[in-house]
Amino acid sequence: MLLKFAAGLRRMRHNINHSSFASHPRIPVTSPGILVLACLVTLHGCGGVEEPIKAAAPSSSSSSVTITTAALPSGTVGSAYAVTLEASGGTPPYDWSMLDGSLPAGLSLANNGVISGVPTAAVSASSVTFEVKDSSSSALTASASLAFNIAAASSPPPPPAPLAVATRSLATATIGTVYSASLTATGGTTPYSWSSVSGTLPAGLMLNASSGAITGTPTGPAGSASLTFQVQDSGSPAQSATATLSITVGMPVTVSVAPARAAITVSQLLSLTATSNDPAGVVWSITPAGGSFSSTTSASGVAITLTAPPTAGVYTVTASSVTNTSQRASTTVAVTNLAGVYTYHNDVARDGANQQEYALTVAAVSTSTFGKLFSCTVDGAIYAQPLWVAHLSVNGATHNVVLVATQHNGLFAFDADANPCATLWQANLLDANHGGTAGETPVPGTLVGQGYGDITPEVGITGTPVIDPSTNILYVVTKSVDSTQTVFYQRLHAIDITTGNEKSGSPLAITATYPGIGDGGMFDSFVPQPLNQRAGLAFVNGSVYIAWASHEDTPPYYGWMIGYTYGPGAAFSQTQVFNAAPNLGLGGIWMSGGAPAADASNNLYIITGNANFNANVALSSTGYPNSDYGDSLLQLTGNLAVTQYFTPTDQEDDFENDHDFGAGGAAILADLPAGSPVTHLIMGGGKDKSLYVINRDLLGGLGDGNAVQEFAFNAAIFATGAFWNNNFYLAGIKGPLTSLQLNTSTAQFSLGTTSSNTFGFPGSGPSVSASGTSNGIVWAMDNSAYCTAQSVSCGPAVLYAYDATNVASELWNSSLVGADAAGYAVKFQVPTIANGKVYIGTRGNDNGVAPSPSAPGELDVYGLKPN
Repeated sequence: MLLKFAAGLRRMRHNINHSSFASHPRIPVTSPGILVLACLVTLHGCGGVEEPIKAAAPSSSSSSVTITTAALPSGTVGSAYAVTLEASGGTPPYDWSMLDGSLPAGLSLANNGVISGVPTAAVSASSVTFEVKDSSSSALTASASLAFNIAAASSPPPPPAPLAVATRSLATATIGTVYSASLTATGGTTPYSWSSVSGTLPAGLMLNASSGAITGTPTGPAGSASLTFQVQDSGSPAQSATATLSITVGMPVTVSVAPARAAITVSQLLSLTATSNDPAGVVWSITPAGGSFSSTTSASGVAITLTAPPTAGVYTVTASSVTNTSQRASTTVAVTNLAGVYTYHNDVARDGANQQEYALTVAAVSTSTFGKLFSCTVDGAIYAQPLWVAHLSVNGATHNVVLVATQHNGLFAFDADANPCATLWQANLLDANHGGTAGETPVPGTLVGQGYGDITPEVGITGTPVIDPSTNILYVVTKSVDSTQTVFYQRLHAIDITTGNEKSGSPLAITATYPGIGDGGMFDSFVPQPLNQRAGLAFVNGSVYIAWASHEDTPPYYGWMIGYTYGPGAAFSQTQVFNAAPNLGLGGIWMSGGAPAADASNNLYIITGNANFNANVALSSTGYPNSDYGDSLLQLTGNLAVTQYFTPTDQEDDFENDHDFGAGGAAILADLPAGSPVTHLIMGGGKDKSLYVINRDLLGGLGDGNAVQEFAFNAAIFATGAFWNNNFYLAGIKGPLTSLQLNTSTAQFSLGTTSSNTFGFPGSGPSVSASGTSNGIVWAMDNSAYCTAQSVSCGPAVLYAYDATNVASELWNSSLVGADAAGYAVKFQVPTIANGKVYIGTRGNDNGVAPSPSAPGELDVYGLKPN
């Protein structure tokens, strides 16, 4: 009985604990059983029970059960499926079953809630109601509807296509040229892996295992290499494939062009040849666009012709390989629009500047690129400056022509560009066709002056001729003697420069008279033997002007100047005559070979040599007419009337001590801008070492104070200076080449730079080449070893090139390389620059002593080396 009671108490305690008063807080304690339970659960018992009764273990059961699975995972037909249904509450374990619906085909439900299997059919949102029952004695249950989604099975991926190498050939590689080719494959599973399983890549090339790219720069040797390449894919199992390919390594495509540099005139033809190992040849182009090619493509070694552009400038002509256009070669072609050098020192301003020169740049003139190109042998020493004419038609062909006059009275026309020298025509101006008489010869140097032989070995053409480009007539003066060597001639010739023939009515024997008492009467007469036609001729306003001085300062002589016109009746007409010192003689107009200058108003400017000066005094004070202009700069009208003059303060000292003011030439300078104190300048100087800057509009008369500036040059002047870009260039005796800089706002010159070398007698009359105001080069000749009796030695002329912006910077000279040596020097010779070339006259190998020289005269031609 007691045991049953104790057991009953335990059940009561269990129920109390799990029913919880908290769940039923208001249940009244009225039942005796409840009261007993209450006593039992206190710490000290009730009604004298001494031992406490332990509470029974709590039960896991709940008054409800709940399905906690909210959704079912999706499945795929043919793929294993498994999910466990979950519940809470009640008394586990749970028992699961379906109340409604059916599982997807292939699946089954276990009573523990596991749904598993392999679906065999697809369903979408197929609802099944599941019930769960707990294990309590009163069996709590719950139900829930869940949806199945079973997707149809996807098609199994097709097996990968067979792996194969797709590249069938590899491009030809070239030694020294970057190479790139790619191996490609088809099929298999990417990415691929590449390797070379046999053969060796040409030196300089490498294979990228990941990309299959073959890259690098072949280093040679040339030839073909056969290689087997393998590609392996990333599949499982991996596939592989191979291909055998050849790589040919060839020599690089080469292109070269000849000439490597050239100078031509507008519309001139230039032959160009490309050499290339490209069987397809080359294609030609020009930058900037201009001109035309006889063919835009050519095979290796086959010449094409470029017709020069009509616009002057510097052009780049390129020959590109047809099959590899990156392989090319270029040549620089400078195109000039210079029409000609028709007169001494380029123009009547006598500035000596050719500003239309594009080939001869400061950078291009060096021993590696510039030098002597060829020489032309002539029949005598060349004292006159060579002249140059573009686009002259000779014998039915067009040429650039250089014309050379000699002391043997020879006249030569050479192709100015042909190498070797090509003679277009030559003339002996003493033969019958040119007015000579039987037995007539140039005058031996010992038959003039005092017999010093200052001009050796003969005197013929000394002064530089002049060309009238409108008629293609060259005017030149010859000097000769008959077979008895007693009758002397000076003649003026009009020569057709296209043929060398005399024009109708030419030549004319020169005779003249001028009012003066120097010959003892009322008129002075022109006498051919003592008069030295040293100055260059001038062609101004349709008239030819010729000036004379003496040979070796030997009187009697006068400073004559005579003007002639030719035509329209095809004959010469003497129109003007002037004598610089008609009363007391002398006053030679020689200017060391310089020529009369002229301004825009056709005023002529000359400088006279030693003579009496009386133009500023009254007739009665001297007893002589006041028309002697010794040592003076004169302005003459076209009719040779003196309009102004400038005479240095020390004129009398110049006369008495042989310090000719007229030893130097006159150069008209560029007009100064508006606002300058003087707008027209002229410069001149002579043996007294002073260089005078004079206002052409107001020469001022006698006195240094009339000059705008008297510059102490510190060296005797026997030359005509050159003027370019507001710089004046000149070399005096035993002095350097000096540049003077003109300040246009003050009309004053200041000392610029000087050359490191100096020039012996007679100094140097330079010329300038430039492209406008850039790339100025000063060309000067050292003629001090001029081989006559008064020379200190006999040797080659030396041609110098200086940077015109700084003449202390010497670019080149002809003595640096043996092959560049010129012929023997000629006193007062000046260079002619045209179309990328420099022309100088020499006496060849005639040293004045050895008989019958092989080259009694020589034109030396310098220029850019073609290759």
